[in-house]
Amino acid sequence: MEELDKSKSGNPMEGEARGKMSIEEFLAKDEQKDLLRFLTAGSVDDGKSTLIGRLLFDSKKLYEDQLDALERDSKRMGNAGEHIDYALLLDRLKAEREQGITIDLAYLYFSTNNRKFIIADPPGHEQYPRNMITGGSTANLAVILVDARTGVITQTRRHTYLVSLLGIKHVVLAVNKMDLVDYSKDVFDKIVAEYTAFISPLGVPDVQCIPLSALEGDNVVEKSDRTPWYEGPALLEFLETVHIGNDHNLNDFRYPVQYVLRPNLDFRGFCGKVASGVIRKGDEVVALPSGKRSHVKSIVTYDGELDYAFPPMSVTLTLEDEIDVSRGEMLVHPDNMPLVGRNFEAMIVWMDEEKMDMEKSFFLKQTTNTSRTRIDSIKYKVDINTMEHLSVENGRLAKEDVPMQLNQIAHVVLTSSKELFFDPYTKNKATGAFILIDPITNNTSAVGMIINQVADKDMHNQMELPVLNLPKLGIAPEHYDAIKRAVKELERQGIAIELKV
Repeated sequence: MEELDKSKSGNPMEGEARGKMSIEEFLAKDEQKDLLRFLTAGSVDDGKSTLIGRLLFDSKKLYEDQLDALERDSKRMGNAGEHIDYALLLDRLKAEREQGITIDLAYLYFSTNNRKFIIADPPGHEQYPRNMITGGSTANLAVILVDARTGVITQTRRHTYLVSLLGIKHVVLAVNKMDLVDYSKDVFDKIVAEYTAFISPLGVPDVQCIPLSALEGDNVVEKSDRTPWYEGPALLEFLETVHIGNDHNLNDFRYPVQYVLRPNLDFRGFCGKVASGVIRKGDEVVALPSGKRSHVKSIVTYDGELDYAFPPMSVTLTLEDEIDVSRGEMLVHPDNMPLVGRNFEAMIVWMDEEKMDMEKSFFLKQTTNTSRTRIDSIKYKVDINTMEHLSVENGRLAKEDVPMQLNQIAHVVLTSSKELFFDPYTKNKATGAFILIDPITNNTSAVGMIINQVADKDMHNQMELPVLNLPKLGIAPEHYDAIKRAVKELERQGIAIELKV
């Protein structure tokens, strides 16, 4: 068993900062660093956890007690032979350590002198795509690992396609275990060529390919002498320097209302998170779906009032006028409206072990809005190995194979029971993403990214709203307000009803 160098341990005042500034000065400086969220993805045993452990170790972000525990655990349950098993830093669950695989999503924070990082380490096993999607939903960058011995496999393609669907613009292809192929340039070049051919049609703008060995530390933090033919940066150098633009849409103001705050008769505010855009005191806003307008009277936070707010700030808005707004509705600028409708097309990833039932309705959760929805049709499934579209129309899909199964990706058309307020996912992630929830099991059946609105005339079937005709039912007008409140509450819970008075 190799011995750990305790001089590699770190502390909050490590490196150049240690001993040269006070804790307050250091924290103030640290606060100014920008934050990079990145995801590691790959198949089982590609070395994701080992890579992150090595990244932390070589960048001196571990404490002596962590190093001591790591050395003990490596001798007792490690899977790296005579080497330190850096994966044990990430594989926290007992079941993971016993099996030697990651089965839970782990988040880890660390920082260098140049940047702060949050790492999402999802499992690589094909049974756990939901964890990978969860980790990737907020990531700026994805590190896709492949084993140099096996190259690009199905899981590599699946994860890369998911990364492109999630709108991640920066990808690192980390060709790991180069030590097991004698650091061969030919092996590396062959893998890069195959991967580049696959990812090019997906439209990911920035792809960096790095040969490395997580176990030996080659090209992880520092350039390795064992790959003299590689002229690019080490992984950490690239992560520290890659330019990450603002992921938040600052143009389209969208404010989904989460809660109506009424602590007393003199205050009525609408609580929520600014999903996108910028809101300023005095701005005119329109409430959807009612279309009623008002102006922002104040922007309230725990620390006091603000002149403006932007994503992802959580604030309370008060308006000049008493307009009726409730949870699930949305405030927007009148000159910049989202799409409004019940029919839309989307890409979805099926995440339920139970096969899709085309006759079943689901709960659709989008921003703070919940509605009943139905999958109207499946236009095509995606073959992640060839990127081909599989459909009944082109003869590549049998009718009995149309319903989706675990891990499958498809282009679908959905119909909701009430109007939703959304933007295409490529334009606005905050309002273009949704999940489908099984109403019986409460499982997350699928995640989706909205492509665009669909006109009623193009729908196969229409989900007709139930109608309450109050005069026809003989209900007296004095009861109308109470019934309207009940209908509004049902809509908030995802059940829309057409009311005729």
